[in-house]
Amino acid sequence: MSEAIVLPRSIGGKSIYMREHRKSDGRMLRLYGREAHRLSPSPEAADPIAQGGEVRFHPLRSEWNVYAAHRQNRTFKPSLADDPLAPTIKGGPATEIPFADFELAVFENKFAAFHHSAVNAANLTGINTEPAKGACDVVVYAPDSAGSLHTIGQDRRQVLIAALIDRYQALFNAGCNYVLPFENRGDEVGVTLHHPHGQIYGFERVPVTQQRAIDAFAEGYDLSAEIAAVMPDYGLGAEGGVAAFVPRFARFPYEVWLAPQHRREGPWDCSDEELEGLAYWLGEITRRYDALFEQPAATMMAFHAAPKGGSEGYHFTVQFYPLLRAPGRVKYLASVEQHTGTFTVDVMPETAVQALREV
Repeated sequence: MSEAIVLPRSIGGKSIYMREHRKSDGRMLRLYGREAHRLSPSPEAADPIAQGGEVRFHPLRSEWNVYAAHRQNRTFKPSLADDPLAPTIKGGPATEIPFADFELAVFENKFAAFHHSAVNAANLTGINTEPAKGACDVVVYAPDSAGSLHTIGQDRRQVLIAALIDRYQALFNAGCNYVLPFENRGDEVGVTLHHPHGQIYGFERVPVTQQRAIDAFAEGYDLSAEIAAVMPDYGLGAEGGVAAFVPRFARFPYEVWLAPQHRREGPWDCSDEELEGLAYWLGEITRRYDALFEQPAATMMAFHAAPKGGSEGYHFTVQFYPLLRAPGRVKYLASVEQHTGTFTVDVMPETAVQALREV
């Protein structure tokens, strides 16, 4: 058990602390917060942990996909009493976080698709296979079993961003070449744990979609110019130098992007003011989606930042993809989308931005 340290990057004018705890099964848990965490841990079980799967190359799509059969039996929609992301309360069931309280927690996923110690891969004639090297973290926003990026508040969102910056650096240093923090929210997305949380995947290889963006920026695409062109007609506003807007080329109904108005490679590259603006918009867009769809809105959100070592011209964004096209109506990704990558968009970006402004 280590003592809490102050992170190099503070947001909101106050220090942020991080404390490491090695769980009984060998996985690392990190506790982040405005206060130094000093509670003693509760006893933990030491169950066997799968150490990643394997990746196989798809010859017609030029992409590597991960195969992780051990994830088939991962935790599935537990009751509130069995919430594995809640604090471990004296006399209660053991959880992933063996402390009676915490602010924000990040731990290595028990059912990781990628793992730094992955060593096994099938030997298949004509198919390239490799161990699924990398990392998978779970990011628990708060001890409460209900909530969202909106309800946790601005201060906790700032702690979250500081934690993500810390994990970006650590995973790059550990050998990951691309890091993707993300959140899946809602049954329609396939969420199996409703405690408010996100995840971080560290990839040994840059995924195909991200490589295309890297190439586009390197070839001269200027997102700053696009943001200037779309604001205010497609914009929801700008806070701290971070714009929220509906892309004119959106693929999902009500898709929203957040981006610094001036080029930054990742959140680590942003000013304190920009990070405060980013924290604001993470909560505000979540609030607007919930109001628009009249329910906790199913969304897929991810941070799109530069790869390890940076990339020429890269411009950091956070992208929200809603899985609803109207209250109670799911935007299904059916045959055309799945087989060709050509999206059929049911709501015009011009209509979407107006609806999001009104909420």
